[in-house]
Amino acid sequence: MRVTDIAIVGGGLAGSTAAAMLGRAGISTILIDPHTAYPPDLRCEKLDSSQVDILKKTGLAPSVLPATTRDDTVWIARFGRVIDKRPGDQHGIMYHDLVNTMRAAIPATVEIIHDKAVDIATGSERQCIRLSNGDEVSARLIVLANGLNVGLRHNIGLTRTIISACHSITIGFDLKPVARPRFDFGALTYYPESAADHAAYLTLFPIGSSMRANLMVYRPMEDPWLRECRSDPQKALFDLMPNLRRITGEVDIVGPVKVRPADLYVTEGHRQPGIVLVGDAFATSCPAAGTGTSKVFTDVERLCNVHIPSWLATNGMGTDKIATFYDDPVKQACDSASREKAYDLRSISIGTGLTWHAHRWLRFVARLGVGTLRQMREAMSPRVPARQ
Repeated sequence: MRVTDIAIVGGGLAGSTAAAMLGRAGISTILIDPHTAYPPDLRCEKLDSSQVDILKKTGLAPSVLPATTRDDTVWIARFGRVIDKRPGDQHGIMYHDLVNTMRAAIPATVEIIHDKAVDIATGSERQCIRLSNGDEVSARLIVLANGLNVGLRHNIGLTRTIISACHSITIGFDLKPVARPRFDFGALTYYPESAADHAAYLTLFPIGSSMRANLMVYRPMEDPWLRECRSDPQKALFDLMPNLRRITGEVDIVGPVKVRPADLYVTEGHRQPGIVLVGDAFATSCPAAGTGTSKVFTDVERLCNVHIPSWLATNGMGTDKIATFYDDPVKQACDSASREKAYDLRSISIGTGLTWHAHRWLRFVARLGVGTLRQMREAMSPRVPARQ
């Protein structure tokens, strides 16, 4: 039996970030995950400036950001026309590289057990985790960060309620220009022309020397277009967005095309002694809305900076303590914003009523206006001559 203050089940982004933060704070911690290195997975592939701001609060930004590829200008386009060249602060990184970079920041004082947790028992004082090899871990608190896995939750009466099945689908692939060394843009967000396209947007951004593409659509998994996307992805892309070629030119899609549907669900019965859920283990977000990493970093930052140090200062780990995390106003605001954005983006993208049609045109005109004003300001601003 290993004994610790905090046992983290799951070594994805949430679990690894928590382990790094707690270990650096000198809190006795064990991380349990079967993978010695996190495997490739189609999830978050870039961080925006707001997510970097939350990451900085964890103290781990200096460990993570050097592993990313930064782009500082994003072209915004629709109808085959660039309507804005917006300053940005995006950091591209494949999800498994992000997790493994975070794992590398975990101090040696944190024990990492490469095994599967198969059973848990919780209470107001001590918690017990049984591993597949028969070993056990005793902890004051379990942090459940095992993502979409449901087995352990059922053992203690947690239930999962799907509130929007196949809410969105993410399609990920690499893109390269034909007969030229690079694209004209550093990063591009391209919006569909009609609600009938059943898409939110296409985002192109650099990761290393590659141009990564994430295409966000709203379709059932049995849609024939998705089969074509796997068999002939270039045709499927330009059938969906025919005017995109005016900006990208001819392209090749290289490497595997990965397709990931996302359900929106919430966990119920979670206010229990001795255990707290973070990230997707608590509730999922819509990848198209781009809020998943914000939720993970917010959950872990609040838990490890605020709540766990306070909880460990007194005896017991009752429901009253655990409730303060779920009632944290910063966490609740983040969860609420993520949920609202998921539904708003879907409605704006594929809503067929007159109101949604008008909303799309107003958004296009507003972006065009901002882009035009930006170009005018840049044209009028004095240019500093280059040094000889």
